[in-house]
Amino acid sequence: MCGIVGIVAKSNVNQELYDALTVLQHRGQDAAGIVTCDNGRLNQRKANGLVKDVFHTRHMQRLTGNIGVGHVRYPTAGSSSPALAQPFYVNSPYGISLAHNGNLTNSAELSKELFQSDLRHLNTDSDSEVLLNVFAHELQKLGKLAPSADDIFSAISGVHRRCQGGYAVIAMMSNYGIIGFRDPNGIRPIVYGVRETDQGPEYMLASESVALDVLGFKLVRDIAPGEAIYIDADGNLETRQCAEQHKATPCIFEHVYFARPDSIMDGISVYKSRLRQGEKLAAKVQSLRPDHDIDVVIPIPDSSRIAGQSMAYNLGVKFREGLVKNRYIGRTFIMPGQNQRKKSVRQKLNTIELEFKGKNVMLVDDSIVRGTTCKQIIEMARDAGAAKVYFASASPPVRYPNVYGIDMPSAKELIAHGRTVDEVCELIGADWLVYQDIDDLIASSAEGNPDVEGFDCAVFNGEYITGDVDEQYLADLDAQRNDASKAERLALEEADIIGLHNDGERED
Repeated sequence: MCGIVGIVAKSNVNQELYDALTVLQHRGQDAAGIVTCDNGRLNQRKANGLVKDVFHTRHMQRLTGNIGVGHVRYPTAGSSSPALAQPFYVNSPYGISLAHNGNLTNSAELSKELFQSDLRHLNTDSDSEVLLNVFAHELQKLGKLAPSADDIFSAISGVHRRCQGGYAVIAMMSNYGIIGFRDPNGIRPIVYGVRETDQGPEYMLASESVALDVLGFKLVRDIAPGEAIYIDADGNLETRQCAEQHKATPCIFEHVYFARPDSIMDGISVYKSRLRQGEKLAAKVQSLRPDHDIDVVIPIPDSSRIAGQSMAYNLGVKFREGLVKNRYIGRTFIMPGQNQRKKSVRQKLNTIELEFKGKNVMLVDDSIVRGTTCKQIIEMARDAGAAKVYFASASPPVRYPNVYGIDMPSAKELIAHGRTVDEVCELIGADWLVYQDIDDLIASSAEGNPDVEGFDCAVFNGEYITGDVDEQYLADLDAQRNDASKAERLALEEADIIGLHNDGERED
C-alpha cells in the first residue's frame, strides 16, 4: 500500500506536494519521493524514510516547477532498498515520472515481454517500474512527436489490456501535464479535486480525499474504474473511460484499516463505515450473549476507535481510552519483520491501569492478522488487573494473503488461516473472541454508496476478483513474503548499504 499525489498549479507545487505526502504518511513509512517539472527540467528527491526526514530545505529549494508528483512507499514484498523509492522515471518517450499504488499480478510475465518484445530494460524487480515501462512503450508505439490527449488515452487502454491486478497511478509527462488512471476493477483508490484561483483552476490527484481537504482543493469525484484523467500544463482537463470492461469493486480493507477516517472513497465515508462496523459488532454480541457481562469497551488505537465507540454506545456500556499510544512509533502492521513488530508493541502502547483493574474488558481492534499484537495487548490487559479480557475484531478472520498491494504475510503466518474462531481465541489468550461477519462488513460499506457493485474481500474469503490468482501464484507469493525470506533480503540490503558506505559513497 502506498500514497500517491499529483498537482498542476499556477505556481511552485513543492510545498504542497510535501504537505500532501505528510497527510498520506499513514499509507507508507518506508520511503518518500517528489519529482517536479520546471520548463522541461525535472527535479527529483527521493530516499528511504518518513517525509519529514527525506526532505530538507536544500531539497525543497531545488524542487521548483508548477507540476509535480509525489509518493510514500510501503513495500509489498518486504524489500526496503533505496532503489525502489518512487516516483520512477523513464526518459523515452517524453520523459515520464510515475507513482503507483497497488500490485500487478502478472508482473513476471510482463517483465519478460518488456525485455524480449518491447526491448525495454528494467533496473529493479518492482512491478511499478514494469507498469511505467508498459505505459511508456504503449506511448512510444504511437510514434508521435507531441502526444495529444487521444494518444495518451489510447496508451492507457493498452496498459489496461496488458496489466492485471490492482493499481492507481499518477504520472507526469515533462512539459505536458499530469495523468491519472485506475485499474478496471477499481481496487486501489484515487480521487481528484479542483481549486479556483485568479489565474485559473488548479488540479490535484491523490489516494485519499483528505489530502485535497487539507490543501484547500474541492473534491470533484473518484476516478472511475478503468478511467483516465489528463490535465495539461495549462490546466485543461479531460477524462475518458479506457477499459473495455470495468466494474467497481474497491478494496474493503481500506475501510477497515488503511484509510484515514476523514476520507471519502468511492462516495463512501470511511468514518461512517466504521461506525456501522461497530453497530453490527454490538448486534452480534447481543445475539450471541444477550446477558453479556462487559463492563467497558476499550479500543486499540487508532483505527479501531470509531468502531469501538459505536459498539459501546449500542451495547450501552462505557467506552474508555485504556491504552495510550506513543505517536512516534510507526504502524505495527506495516513494519517488516516479526521481531521488530514484537518489540514495537510494548513501545507503542501503555495501559491506564484504573480502566482495567477488576473489570471485564472488551478490547476492539480493526482486524487480527498474525495475532502477535493482540496477544501481547491481552497480556498487558491482564497485567493491568482485568478480570476478563474479551476481544472483538471489526473485520472477519483474515485467512488469505492480499495480492493487490497490501503486504499481508504468507497464508501460513496468518493466525486465522486453517483455524476456527475458538482456536484463534485460545492462541491469543482471550476469554472470548468475536469476529465481524463478512456480510455485515460489506453492508457497513455498501450502505454508503449503493452504486458500488461489490468489494474486494479476498483476504477474508479467498475470492480474487481478477480471476488470475491460482495456487502456484500464491505459493510464489508465500516464498516472497514469509518472514524468513524477508529477513534474508533485509540482511542483503544492509550488507549492500554498508558496502556503499565503505566504498566512500554517501546518501544525499
